[in-house]
Amino acid sequence: MTPPSNQLPFVATDRWLFQAISVVLILLFALGNLPWTLDDYDQAKQAFVSYQMLEQHRWLFQTTPTEGLPARGQRHSQFHINSKPPAIGWASVVLYGITRSWDLAWRLPSFLTAIALAFLIFATAKKAFGDLAALTAVSAFGFNLFSPRLATLVRTDMPLALVCFAIGVLMFDKAQTGRDWTTRQRLILCAFLAAGLFIKGPIVYAFVLPPVVIYQILQRWRGDFPTVWSGWWPWNASFAIFFAWIITGALFVPGFYHDVIQVEFGERFREGLHRSQPLLFYLAHLLHKFGPWTWLMIVLFVLGLRRNRIGSRTWLRNISPEMCWLLAWALGGIVVMSLIPSKRPDRIFPSLPPLCLLLAAQLNYFRQRKHSEVLLRRVVIAGILASAIYAGGYTATRVIQGYRTHRDALEKLGREVRRNAQTSHLRYEVVRAPDEGLLLYLQRPRFLTFDHAAELWRAGALDGLVLRANDQLKLTQLPDIELPPRLNAIKDNDSGTKYIFVTRKSSSAPVAP
Repeated sequence: MTPPSNQLPFVATDRWLFQAISVVLILLFALGNLPWTLDDYDQAKQAFVSYQMLEQHRWLFQTTPTEGLPARGQRHSQFHINSKPPAIGWASVVLYGITRSWDLAWRLPSFLTAIALAFLIFATAKKAFGDLAALTAVSAFGFNLFSPRLATLVRTDMPLALVCFAIGVLMFDKAQTGRDWTTRQRLILCAFLAAGLFIKGPIVYAFVLPPVVIYQILQRWRGDFPTVWSGWWPWNASFAIFFAWIITGALFVPGFYHDVIQVEFGERFREGLHRSQPLLFYLAHLLHKFGPWTWLMIVLFVLGLRRNRIGSRTWLRNISPEMCWLLAWALGGIVVMSLIPSKRPDRIFPSLPPLCLLLAAQLNYFRQRKHSEVLLRRVVIAGILASAIYAGGYTATRVIQGYRTHRDALEKLGREVRRNAQTSHLRYEVVRAPDEGLLLYLQRPRFLTFDHAAELWRAGALDGLVLRANDQLKLTQLPDIELPPRLNAIKDNDSGTKYIFVTRKSSSAPVAP
């Protein structure tokens, strides 16, 4: 397959359509998670990384929001070491210094990498397959149920996807051009691999190493394919940097070996602590959340096989190097991740960008074989409209429902508690709660057990306390408590936990220093 010599002047003549798609895509990415909360998808744990960095100067190793509390089950040791590598935390600290807003500092890494990834997909597809294919690829990336959801989540999936895609593009160039690796490109590869390791850990290898192995096996079988292998030193050097962080944590940070190495990484390869799912779990989610693009790719694949009427071995002998790499790249990560018992839908997201590029290659395949460009154009426009309605409708429904059910009730409670504390000069803490994000809404360094909070209250060191309404009966143990509570909030509009903010009676409140 070669870059099309007479590309469709799609973006040139219909620039307004490209601009409209770009605006809708950015709006979906920016608004998809409103109202912003930290109450699901482990967002609180990721946000706590940067919060601890700035407030407690823990730049390399952090704890979870449950630090200092007794361990429950086998998931964490008594030290509650956070398993999140520090790269995105560092980025959030820098962004907080610029914006002075934790909400923006936590979410901008995902949002900015989502925009960068969209433009990188478009640029790569345009260079290789033409304007129409590029517009399809960027639409497939933006208009699905994965990307708008992850674009402002306080997670590392989007930055990891950008790094994995950048690595794959380097190798795609080698498969397409046959040029040898330069020292500069190996250094870039080493930097991307190191970045991926410090963003998400060794899981980066699941998306970039299996495709290389599959392609190199086919390259040896075919004999006429260019290699995509860069040599060992970029891989070894990047892993050595990350391994130094691992060894430092294992030797000098109590609980790191158990919480990070044994539980977070090792336990994912067997059923037990982490949530295990069926083998075809990711395939089902791709058919649902990446529709209608998944269905279009299947239809194009079937049409291509029927038109050529060739067997699998003949097809493999005729496949181009770049198409071979795209197939290995897109499917290799999905296969490997499916073999790992611990599964969650967002973990397969780094395989989406190569799937978008593979869709662009499929369209270019039909265009090169003199299929009607008008028909292809209509199919693409229909797919874009259907996916935009699909993704836009889902996103709008989630946002409207979020505001109707007061999904951000705990965030509002935290804001009101901080305002009250600042106005009345109150010293307050929060009792252990199942919602870890509450700690960050209140901007407190750690949860307290009720017994510890009661000791501080009796000693006159506290003027306010945030706790669950279910624990309200325990308040009889506290002297000078003012009831009813000054503030209260119910998570998710009567369907979740109720929290209250109680204060000391004003006549007996000590003066805060």
